[in-house]
Amino acid sequence: MRFKIFNYQYSKPAIKIHPILLLLLAVVSMAILASCKHPKETVVNDNIFYTCSMHPQVMEPHPGMCPICGMALIKAKQNINAGTGEVILSAQQIQLGNIHADTIRNTAMGDETILTATLNYDQQKFSSISSRVTGRIERLYHKNVGYLIKKGEPLMDIYSEGLNAAKEEYMLALEREKKLSGALIDFEQVVNSAKAKLLLLGMNEAQINGLAASNKATATTTFFSNESGYITELDVQEGDYVNEGGLIVQLAGLSTLWAEAQAYTSQFSMLDTKGSILIKVAGMDKVIVGKPVFINPEISPDKRINLVRVTIPNEGGFLKPGMPVSMVLKSAKHQGIFLPADALLRNADGASIWIKTSETGFKNKMVTTGLEGDGKIEILSGLEHGDIVVISGAYLINSEYIFRHGASPMAGMKM
Repeated sequence: MRFKIFNYQYSKPAIKIHPILLLLLAVVSMAILASCKHPKETVVNDNIFYTCSMHPQVMEPHPGMCPICGMALIKAKQNINAGTGEVILSAQQIQLGNIHADTIRNTAMGDETILTATLNYDQQKFSSISSRVTGRIERLYHKNVGYLIKKGEPLMDIYSEGLNAAKEEYMLALEREKKLSGALIDFEQVVNSAKAKLLLLGMNEAQINGLAASNKATATTTFFSNESGYITELDVQEGDYVNEGGLIVQLAGLSTLWAEAQAYTSQFSMLDTKGSILIKVAGMDKVIVGKPVFINPEISPDKRINLVRVTIPNEGGFLKPGMPVSMVLKSAKHQGIFLPADALLRNADGASIWIKTSETGFKNKMVTTGLEGDGKIEILSGLEHGDIVVISGAYLINSEYIFRHGASPMAGMKM
């Protein structure tokens, strides 16, 4: 079977486009090309920037995310009227921040330094009671350190062979004086000599008169304290033997005390050695006027400090050795510019204050300081008479400046 193949050609019919549609397409194409060659310019406001509420040092011209913490940046506006180191606040910010300013003026103030001191015994009030005879202590009337002994109180009973022999001599002299009153020997002088010996050995007039009246000597003799004070040292016990001149007790009077403190060499100029120094007693709300009695002439080479000692009265005996007190040193008053301590800002760059330049404008100024005390600071330079200084709310103004500018107003500034 035979097939015949025929050659067949198919031609696609042409598509016809309307002339108006072709014109519109040409116009759109030209507009697209023009926009690619000449991009549209975006108007940027130089007074607007975007910053992070957590990192105010971030200042971007466009909105976005903080590169440090990733938070969304917020819009902020710079004040074109504020100069270097200036900040403009709203009336509401000033009111809420409790910002107050005052015109500076000369005032008088003296420097005051408080030293930590401790009360000690006044060593000029120390007294020692020693044994006048050699013997054995049979009884001690006060056996503990810290007890108060008054003058005339019994201190100890002692057995002394030497003292007992002196008693016998005295009684014998009295007996011979009575029996041999008309003899050639002046027994009155012998009696007086024997009595003087007993006085030297520590007996008092009452004991000697009692011995003469009873004509009987006891084996032990009571010794009485000839001073008043607190026992600071007790080296004997009952049954101990003591030698002539041996220490029995050491007493300290508390009618006056020493307040001792350590002062630096730079504070010596504030010490009025011929005047008085105030001593404040902690917990007693009491101020005592003391008198300097000693300043150690030798300075510790490693610490550069020195001992200052002040004598204070102890009326009523309320003060005790070992109590902590404060020693107040004051220098003479002088004229100067003094501001409240809250008005001053300090950092590594120095010290500065804020002054008021307008109703809502404030400017930062560097200053140098001097004396400090009583919540005030002396300003040596950087201010002029008539400047209106912010005395309350300075930290809030400083924080606002850092938030807006991203840096401290003192950065890079020098006096």
